Amino acid sequence: MAVRTDLNVLRPTAAQMRLLAHPLRARLLGALRFGGPATSTALAQRLGTNSGATSYHLRQLAAGGLVEDDVERSTGRDRVWRSVHDATQWTSTEFDDDPDARAAEDWLQRYHARRVAGWMADWLDVRHEWPADWREAADQSDYHLDLTPAGLRSLMAELHEVVRRHRDAAGGGAGAAAAAGAERVTLLLDAFPSPERTP
Repeated sequence: MAVRTDLNVLRPTAAQMRLLAHPLRARLLGALRFGGPATSTALAQRLGTNSGATSYHLRQLAAGGLVEDDVERSTGRDRVWRSVHDATQWTSTEFDDDPDARAAEDWLQRYHARRVAGWMADWLDVRHEWPADWREAADQSDYHLDLTPAGLRSLMAELHEVVRRHRDAAGGGAGAAAAAGAERVTLLLDAFPSPERTP
């Protein structure tokens, strides 16, 4: 299988960061990336919100270059939206000189941390309903390493490369044909100076 080279990663501008610092907009973009293109009505049903608010915030995301009309799927009656990018990547230092963008970045990081905790709790609630081979494969590990900033950057770059290799080998991405027996897997990578250590 050919390695995918078309992963489109968003490096958000300060304006895009501020646009994303909103609960429904963040959820809409995540839903389009996870579940693939959808109409505002389908997204409203999936997220438990009303279609008016969903349509409004999709238009806001479109104005910011984050989502777009999927012209191949849209019809005269139903507009289908898709994410412009496959993923978002940034470092907090990019917004050090912009207080508003820095506040938006902080909100997004904390929002994501709450979502991650929710995903983990959801898995723990249902894990005993999954077959033994999936429960054996699932993993929760933590490591505590003594690294320099350069060492941590190197470690994360290698881990991201491993993930990309596995994603590409599986033909990954929302809407891609899954291999027999495959399930969507959530992999969480977090790395930061240990809070109990003082700088």
